[in-house]
Amino acid sequence: MTEKWQDPSVPVDERVSDLIGRMTLAEKVAQLSGVWGVDPDVGEMAPMLRDAMGRARAWADVIADGLGQLTRPFGTEPIHPAEGLRALAERQREVIAANRFGIPAQVHEECLTGLAAWQATVYPSPLCWAASFDPGLVEQMTSRIAASMRRLGVHQGLAPVLDVVRDARWGRVEETLGEDPFLVGLIGSAYVRGLERAGVVATLKHFAGYSASRAARNLAPVGIGPREFSDVILPPFEMALRAGARSVMNSYTDTDGVPAAADRALLTTLLRDTLGFSGTVVADYFSIAFLRTLHHVAATTGEAARLALEAGIDVELPSPNAYDEPLLQAVADGLVGEKLVDQALSRVLAQKCELGLLDPGWAPAEVGDVDLDDPESRAIARDLARRSVVLLANDGTLPLAAGSRLAVVGPRADTAQALMGCYSFPMHVLVHYDGIEMGLEVPTVREALADDFDVAYAEGCPVLGGSDEDIAAAVALAADADVCVAVLGDQAGLFGNGTSGEGCDVATLDLPGRQEELLEALLATGTPVVAVLLVGRPYDLSRQVSRLAGLVCGFYPGEEGARALADVLSGRVNPSGRLPVSFPGAGSTQPATYLAAPLGQRSEVSVVDPTPLFPFGHGLSYAAATWGAVVAVSGERWDTEGTCEIAVELANDADREVSEVVQVYLHDPVSSVVRPVQQLIGAARVDLEPGERRRVRFELAADLASFTGRDLVRIVEPGAIELRIGASSADIRAVVPVELVGPSRQVGAERVLEPTVVVEAC
Repeated sequence: MTEKWQDPSVPVDERVSDLIGRMTLAEKVAQLSGVWGVDPDVGEMAPMLRDAMGRARAWADVIADGLGQLTRPFGTEPIHPAEGLRALAERQREVIAANRFGIPAQVHEECLTGLAAWQATVYPSPLCWAASFDPGLVEQMTSRIAASMRRLGVHQGLAPVLDVVRDARWGRVEETLGEDPFLVGLIGSAYVRGLERAGVVATLKHFAGYSASRAARNLAPVGIGPREFSDVILPPFEMALRAGARSVMNSYTDTDGVPAAADRALLTTLLRDTLGFSGTVVADYFSIAFLRTLHHVAATTGEAARLALEAGIDVELPSPNAYDEPLLQAVADGLVGEKLVDQALSRVLAQKCELGLLDPGWAPAEVGDVDLDDPESRAIARDLARRSVVLLANDGTLPLAAGSRLAVVGPRADTAQALMGCYSFPMHVLVHYDGIEMGLEVPTVREALADDFDVAYAEGCPVLGGSDEDIAAAVALAADADVCVAVLGDQAGLFGNGTSGEGCDVATLDLPGRQEELLEALLATGTPVVAVLLVGRPYDLSRQVSRLAGLVCGFYPGEEGARALADVLSGRVNPSGRLPVSFPGAGSTQPATYLAAPLGQRSEVSVVDPTPLFPFGHGLSYAAATWGAVVAVSGERWDTEGTCEIAVELANDADREVSEVVQVYLHDPVSSVVRPVQQLIGAARVDLEPGERRRVRFELAADLASFTGRDLVRIVEPGAIELRIGASSADIRAVVPVELVGPSRQVGAERVLEPTVVVEAC
């Protein structure tokens, strides 16, 4: 006989209630954590790993009462996909057999640049997705990622990262989607749709404020005010929740003294009561234990468990520590009510129910051969990489002339690692295992350029360190070439084992090591120098930019990135990426983003000039669209409860394809609170074949002009507004003045978060 909780025809809440009523306290708590089979002696993947893992227990004891999650069975060590599939299936059968109800574990993996598994496609990094301004292509990418995850029996992905960059010195900039909340939300939502529509749970992280840590130091306290939190940090999460995300991961940081993992106002009042989120909140790895060991707001692990559970964290990851014996003892001592356990458990079981894990007859994924890097996935990776390459500057040297003799130099020119971020499997896991091949075909920039040009190569210097002799050898090579291509940038890594990545924060935005010295020496040869940046953050190139023949930024473009760069440098592809982060001007110790108020920009009251070298949204092309009329179709009046329609006409008068990113910024000349001078509220990428003309129409709800007022309530305020339409935040092609008319209006979580965009022939 099928029990009520097993019956798919019964509503989820009834199934969950029936099952909870049958469970012992130990069985309930067992569902609230994962288990990670990591060897803490391998590579020291993270600081404090041993201390934070909790007590060691035999596998049979761990699963005796059930198990909530299995942590990264494919993303912990290099294991062949088919072998991993067999091992996971066996683990799941053991979990099912061990607990009274036969409930399998929910399986999660990292998937920021593709499924973090050996031999799986390494897609471009998140900064590349944002640079593409192409949410449709990002959704295609994540659909492929989700298909691989489902084939392996993985239910949940720990992505996307929705932290808005506030200081480019932060090590995790490479994992973000840039410095603008609308762009972060637009691209992040596309990522979510790709996973969720395929049945994989997307996890939004890190909720919230992580990227605003003081001095850009990882895990440092956050000191922002409630208005910045509401208007800059929060909107991407609101947009991604609308897209259907079913899980949220907390931030490690504290804001104004309250750690996110213990913040009920954040994880329950705001997230659930205000934003209507009904999914699971999972702890960022070890963050519950950190309430005791790092934040010092709990005297015992049991007290940390109480704080996290009361705040609204449902699942402890990666392994049981606080949500284990300490929580059981806290309940026994009357410090935690069992109803609080039931509340978290109900959300965990509801999600398992949605995933089919409570259905009768559930079985692990079928064992068989799995290709995690198929041609379709590689094609999407290459297309996304191509569309994300940003041409920052060009004196006409690019595209490179056919037959050019190239000196390809620099620490990033001849290593596949240069193309990958810190959460890619090769850089996150494989670096800890000597002698194991990457399992992927990943050409280097030197190899990709050698397919088209006569290439000579010298490293010049490593990312850090180097010798005078090696720099001199690179200089000699450059002096004898038609063009020097200097490939510079970061080494992705974790906790100081790189120049970019988690725990790899920097004090200034100067190029790492001796790379600027190398670049200066190359420029002194008189040979035209094209610099290619493979970086996890923007750097200060202000001292060299006027002397460079060209400057190209690829961020971390993934396994097909070198081919994509060669396509752009050779001219086969017209560059069309746009910057999701500003590049700093002179004085790289003054990090800022374009979302500055008037006194946050250049002024007569300070000698420090924060004007960027390259602004947000900037990007050049070999051939560009011709801009036509920009009109307010709906007229000059914009009702505070209505919409405004803007139309932009574009034409391609060139003899090759072009792609333009039309960007709509809002400027509020007079407001009841200080606001950014301008802020992105709409964007559309428009591709044009030779001779083609198209019109892009933006229907802008007045909600998009809302902001957090003096009483910390979000409002739409009447008054004059400027809509600035351009090709970047500094390249405004038209200013459309409109008047918001009508009463001041409060808006909340139900407000319109993005415009309706239509691209049509004209």
